[in-house]
Amino acid sequence: MDIKAAADIGAGLAVIALAGVGVGIGNIFAALVTSVARNPASRDKVFGLAILGFALTEAVALYALVIAFIILFV
Repeated sequence: MDIKAAADIGAGLAVIALAGVGVGIGNIFAALVTSVARNPASRDKVFGLAILGFALTEAVALYALVIAFIILFV
């Protein structure tokens, strides 16, 4: 197998993590909407936690992209 082909396959496998990130972000905001719909008074407390969860989940996506770029270009 050519080294370029192996790098392309490795980068593609690293990007598979983005599917999990999309599902995770969807779950976070679905839970936010559900909790605010059930108890609107808790919006301020729950919204901050949802944004924190979003930021941490999005960090996983950025790490996956960085790893894919390192595999491709280094």
